[in-house]
Amino acid sequence: MIDWSPEQQMMAQAVREFVDAEVVPIREELEHGGLAPYDVLRKYVRTFGIDEMARERFGRDTPLSAEERYDRAVMTLLPMVALCRQCPGLVTAMGVSMNLAGNAIVRQGTPEQAERWGLPLQTMEKVGAWAITEPDSGSDAFGGMRSTARRTDGGFVLNGSKTFITNGPYADTIVFICRLAEEGADGRRPIVTFVLDSGTEGLVQSKPFKKMGLSSSPTGELALSDVFVPADRLLGGEPAPRPTGGAKAKGSGGSGGARAAFASERASVAAMALGIIEQCQATAVDYARHRVQFGQRIGDFQLIQAKLATMEVARINVQNLLFRYLGLIREGQSLTFAEASAMKLYSARAATEVALEAVQVLGGNGYMSEFHVEQLARDAKVLQIYAGTDEIQITAIAKDLLGPAS
Repeated sequence: MIDWSPEQQMMAQAVREFVDAEVVPIREELEHGGLAPYDVLRKYVRTFGIDEMARERFGRDTPLSAEERYDRAVMTLLPMVALCRQCPGLVTAMGVSMNLAGNAIVRQGTPEQAERWGLPLQTMEKVGAWAITEPDSGSDAFGGMRSTARRTDGGFVLNGSKTFITNGPYADTIVFICRLAEEGADGRRPIVTFVLDSGTEGLVQSKPFKKMGLSSSPTGELALSDVFVPADRLLGGEPAPRPTGGAKAKGSGGSGGARAAFASERASVAAMALGIIEQCQATAVDYARHRVQFGQRIGDFQLIQAKLATMEVARINVQNLLFRYLGLIREGQSLTFAEASAMKLYSARAATEVALEAVQVLGGNGYMSEFHVEQLARDAKVLQIYAGTDEIQITAIAKDLLGPAS
């Protein structure tokens, strides 16, 4: 795969037209006016039939072929690029609800749990949150986890707090991850996952945080104080110890499934980065063509040309990383752990650098909201933080390359 096909380009153009018509007019309200993104996201999902495709896929017994997985990946990633040219926060809000939370329930839950809670998230009928990060855990999500589930008559009692939770303030359905307050057969407290409904007694959802960027993606805290949940809220049934090494976890598909899920998450970050890069580059190039200083357009100055050239290198590299990821899927393969981490690391850095350089090309205008690059520069920074910080990616790459210590 060396370029998007004509059909794929048509799809991307249709998404860009939707964004121009439905998102750009309300972008200021989404970013600074406190407007929640879910109505426009539902309209997007309905417009492109994403909800119907989710219903058609639900409950399918036969596994997807490599070509079907490729088509699904393209239909997921390419619209992300188009959406992120204007409003990256929408992708985060939608992705966490439909994919992270929705897929967790469908893949790990019982058939009844999948239909009751998973499918409404995958169709965007309801808003979902995936609650794992805690105030003291950061990148060490499991090692620093303090939230607990204690067995009681008829179910469990949950206590704990979660922070930096996308969709947390508005979520109808929450996938809550914690530790069982008892030791398993291996002497460790197992990781368990529950499905919670908004409004459950003892569950508090905070107001949205004020953030540096991605303001169109509401983020908040969750606090649980003696929250009782019946046993049917335990995702997938009885807990098992968290697997180590190559052990197979319920719903994970083993190490191969985990690797594919890991690569998919990092590919999503690369798609978001590509959208930011494309828009920042287009704005900078247009400005350099028309802005005149010292009697000539600024695009004729070598320093400006160097910035534009660097943007083009970043665009090509990030796009090619996505092409490699998609090409491997088509062949029934997946990126290695190091490759997936490297894709995320490079793409996040490239998007941040390109966005800041676009601000620099536009000078004072770039610092103003009118030209939009200031928002994209703020939005891009989080790509170096969430889904694993740059520092975590570097460690992951090195460890995968080096292999186990002798």
